[in-house]
Amino acid sequence: MSEAESAIRPLVAGNWKMNGLAAALGEAAAVRDALPGLGTGAPSVMICPPATLLAALAAAAKGSNLEVGGQDCHAAASGAHTGDIAAEMLKDAGAAAVIVGHSERRADHGELDRVVRAKATAAHRAGLTAIICIGETKGQRLTGLTLDVVDRQLKASLPDSVSCTNTVVAYEPIWAIGTGLTPEPRDVAEVHAAIRKSLEARFGEAGRRIRILYGGSVKPSNAKELLSLPNVNGALVGGASLKAADFLAIIRAYA
Repeated sequence: MSEAESAIRPLVAGNWKMNGLAAALGEAAAVRDALPGLGTGAPSVMICPPATLLAALAAAAKGSNLEVGGQDCHAAASGAHTGDIAAEMLKDAGAAAVIVGHSERRADHGELDRVVRAKATAAHRAGLTAIICIGETKGQRLTGLTLDVVDRQLKASLPDSVSCTNTVVAYEPIWAIGTGLTPEPRDVAEVHAAIRKSLEARFGEAGRRIRILYGGSVKPSNAKELLSLPNVNGALVGGASLKAADFLAIIRAYA
């Protein structure tokens, strides 16, 4: 582990996606209440709930070690965009970060790299950390295009306003999300090393300190192995973040 990497505090972020009614706030509260007992080596912890729960969760997490993030934002600060949420609105509701470019947004809503870049710029404008997602499909993996795809998405999705304090990169192989499948640890390490190299080439010292998360069927049974890999500075967790016991088991991989 390099000196720069050893200075990076890991982040474990839970993406609840389109899950959770008011009763789910109890799971988040259980996570919040457990964090003080995890010790000095604990990672930063964040939950990104659906927009309907964001303000309530932010209020419940105020003054605690639990951070709150949004799942998407519009590139504009305001305007006639029915159903969309501006980054400034997320900030006003208590968010510290926002996920942009998740593969489900790219697939379900046709979001291109340039759209993701604009949303990341909006997050920075609003004072939020942008968690920028990249990752390949199964077809791209099988045809040996993983590194090319990841490099292209990385270069096209990250704006020039990136710093090590306002940006997190999340590598999520699309074929592993929600499927129970995970790449071999050596494959994860290879992709994260390539991401680090690209970040360093473009952003210099800041690129050496940007957190790179792994996402894609992270669960208690594989968390310790995945999170101990070089250049893996935490995890973006989907389904396993919905239950406090599972999410805390992943967080405790750093214990």
